[in-house]
Amino acid sequence: MARYEFATHRLFVEVPLAREARIPLTPEAFNYLAHVLRMPEGGRLLVFNSRDGEFEGTFQLTGKKAGAVHIGVQTRPQDRPGRITLAFAPLKSARLDYLVQKAVEMGAARLAPVLTRRTQMRGLKPEKLRAWAIEAAEQCGILCLPEIAPEMSLDAFLDLQATDSALIFGDEDAQVSDPVAVLRQVDPAGPLTLLIGPEGGFDEAERARLLARKNVIRLSLGPRILRADTAVVAGLAALQIAIGDWRAD
Repeated sequence: MARYEFATHRLFVEVPLAREARIPLTPEAFNYLAHVLRMPEGGRLLVFNSRDGEFEGTFQLTGKKAGAVHIGVQTRPQDRPGRITLAFAPLKSARLDYLVQKAVEMGAARLAPVLTRRTQMRGLKPEKLRAWAIEAAEQCGILCLPEIAPEMSLDAFLDLQATDSALIFGDEDAQVSDPVAVLRQVDPAGPLTLLIGPEGGFDEAERARLLARKNVIRLSLGPRILRADTAVVAGLAALQIAIGDWRAD
């Protein structure tokens, strides 16, 4: 993969990308480029859509309050999405923003809000989660946006999981051990789901259902109790190190 250009602004668009295309900007994108970034006409940026790779673009004015991007050469081909689903109990807005952005940075391919008995927030708006994911992808050179699953109960989520897929859940009651060694028991080629519960953890009935499932791994994240958003980062890091895309092989 080509080196990411840290100094060049990136813009996510919804439309197909190809060399010599001219992409009209939405009012929000135009305001971001023209007024937030104060990009001059002819300014260079990088454009991606999570399907066609990343392209060089040139900012063009088409009116006093309108603009477009002329698409140039492809700078990076599209990469494949990862295989990690992050299932999480929704948090309050500021910490949920952090959770989503860090999950995208850490390579989660699917985000699944799961309602548990101790979940703090309900009624999430998928468009808000997507906006946070786009912001993280724009800032960090990521080409694949994660899928955003609809909010559902823990029971409904577990009913939808394939019995042969690995389910790893952060369990504060699990014996403290090397998390990387624990995770290396998992098939490195199969789908992976990391489930992080709410502040206060899973209740006993929820834990019992999780432990009764086949292919479940209880994951301790050390001797200290972590906040749920911190646990997401720690769990994804352990997963990527043990059987994910941080490995040299």
